[in-house]
Amino acid sequence: MLTIGAVAYTPNVVPIWEGIRDYFEGSGAEMDFVLFSNYGRQVDALLAGTVDIAWNTNMAWVRTVLQTDGGCRALAMRDTDLTFASVLVARAGSGLDGLDDLHHRRIALGSRDSAQASVLPVHFLTRAGVADVEFLRIDSDLGKHGDTGRSELDAIRAVLDDQADVAAIGITTWEAIGKDELMPGALEEVWRSEPYCHCNFTTLLPSARTEPWVEHLLKMDWHDPAHRRILELEGLRRWVRPELDGYASLFEAVERQGLAPTW
Repeated sequence: MLTIGAVAYTPNVVPIWEGIRDYFEGSGAEMDFVLFSNYGRQVDALLAGTVDIAWNTNMAWVRTVLQTDGGCRALAMRDTDLTFASVLVARAGSGLDGLDDLHHRRIALGSRDSAQASVLPVHFLTRAGVADVEFLRIDSDLGKHGDTGRSELDAIRAVLDDQADVAAIGITTWEAIGKDELMPGALEEVWRSEPYCHCNFTTLLPSARTEPWVEHLLKMDWHDPAHRRILELEGLRRWVRPELDGYASLFEAVERQGLAPTW
């Protein structure tokens, strides 16, 4: 039996993982799960062998790779993890359109351990030569790598309160605002990043131990109502094999910003 680690960033995490555990029952690749309060503890547990597989954010993946000198493997990810992006949003009618309009502006960032709302936005802005910006850093829910979305909502609040001109948020937060018709007409998209990869299942085990589990995971079917309930809660339609090229920009950002591989 394999033990999977996940971070408890929302109460929904419990039914998600109980459902996934039930799905694997009788498959020959049975599993159980352990929940952590933050990704630092989860990565430590993976390195120590306390868990066999960790459901990692992209930041946790990069830090695991760095701490193991590339000795870890990514097993699978969500289809939605393949095309993640960061979005810069402003008040509607701001007149801001693209990175060239952000010189000398105030930019609200999410938690400093959030790839989508802090690390990558800073990287993309720097790479584009955007100069003399003032960063307002909002470190809500540190340790969760932005999973709760709280720091992104706090960054939006800073824009609405005229403490910042632009907020950096993840694409899932932006899409949720539109889908649920939250704050209708209050915000507009100024810029969207190139796509990059987000979460993956990470392991140090050999493929002989993990492949039966991965193969069964990939068989979860959106058209099966029992499976769909879990897939919807976890924000995907299907599990896919990892595409590691999608982490290149984050590895570069971590190196250029001098971020430590450990917590």
